Amino acid sequence: MEFSEKMQQLRKQRGMSQEKLAEIIGVSRQAVSKWESGQSYPEMDKMLSLSELFNVSVDSLVKDAPSNPPPMEITHISQPAVDRRFMYHYEYKSKKTWFGVPLIHVNIGRGVYVAKGIIAVGNIAIGGLSVGIITLGGLCLGALALGLFSFAGLAIGLLLSMGGLAVGAIAVGGLAVGIFAVGGLSVGVFSIGGCAIASHIAIGGYASGHIAIGDSVHGAYTLAIQDNDFSSIKAEQVESLIHQEYPRLWNSITARILSLFN
Repeated sequence: MEFSEKMQQLRKQRGMSQEKLAEIIGVSRQAVSKWESGQSYPEMDKMLSLSELFNVSVDSLVKDAPSNPPPMEITHISQPAVDRRFMYHYEYKSKKTWFGVPLIHVNIGRGVYVAKGIIAVGNIAIGGLSVGIITLGGLCLGALALGLFSFAGLAIGLLLSMGGLAVGAIAVGGLAVGIFAVGGLSVGVFSIGGCAIASHIAIGGYASGHIAIGDSVHGAYTLAIQDNDFSSIKAEQVESLIHQEYPRLWNSITARILSLFN
């Protein structure tokens, strides 16, 4: 009996599909198909895994001799440690869809698994609400996030981003870059932080901007605090300076800045 025939027989005896066998061994289904059709042979490490999985010797697999071991319960199979890496995978896709996109798609495991759905959870997640290592979409949570609202180690958000490194219209993080930036080091049009650099208004321990308010200040108009106390600067002083330099600035922005000094 040829190797390809033995493969089919052993797999079917244990009620495995080609996909399931491929997942356990750590190869593609196409690879298993080629083994069973005689187009190719497994590499030695895969041959050893097959030997342990089917509880037969490597010789009995490769030699042209009868091989018909008694069926065994799956619970008695001892799989090599290398195979268990490929067992960690879970996927769920809801039947309900919205414009052809699953309402919920969960696809996680050790490897590269992509989840696409209105709610997506995966190693790589793409959706309205995305949770994963790398996420893209509306509301994103992950190590690396890109979306309208992003919360991550590295967060890039069109509207709001929060993370170690945050880039967005409103950015909050250790390093924040945005129109409104708040962080240890903040760079933007309006910046607040330990080190704040802004084109318009900068507020921080070190502040550099057209209007600079802080302990160490550099700019066209500066207000230096006393004894690291921002309350030493009156809100009226700041309001007068803002109205003088930026008379068309939205009242909501002005009010937010003034709240720091009230």
